[in-house]
Amino acid sequence: MPKNKFQEVVFTILMCFFMVLAMELYNASLLRGGLSGACVPQALSEMRFMLPLCFVTSFFLMDPLAQKIAFSQVTPGLDHPLFVTLVRAGVTVCLMCPSMSFWATLIFHGVSWSFPAQWLQTVACNFPMALCWQVFFCGPLVRRIFRALFHPEAAPACPAEKEQPHT
Repeated sequence: MPKNKFQEVVFTILMCFFMVLAMELYNASLLRGGLSGACVPQALSEMRFMLPLCFVTSFFLMDPLAQKIAFSQVTPGLDHPLFVTLVRAGVTVCLMCPSMSFWATLIFHGVSWSFPAQWLQTVACNFPMALCWQVFFCGPLVRRIFRALFHPEAAPACPAEKEQPHT
């Protein structure tokens, strides 16, 4: 969707913001035994450093790699747009979840002999949430916001969103 570097930066900031917010709330709720109002300050506090880490990791490392991997499997313009979007989102989560789990494990647990086990456990706990959040909520929300900002006249991103003729 982004057509230039500025739009790529805006898109990445939006995606990182909503993904980090959700994942920080999720992890705070895991630590506290459930989602409550007490999770919000903790999540917002951790966003101060996790959001910049997510942006740098995503924009400079994982997004270019995710695009290369995804587009080796699907071809935009030839394959169904929904399929292209799902493959791109899935590959991104497959790269970003282990990366962000690495940063979180390093920050919150430090380096020790148990680091690999803690990191793998963090990935295992976060991956299902990250994938579902990205595919069903965050991705569509960010694409809709992005279209409103840069392409207000554009058609819906997903063919399923187009109005179906009444018969």
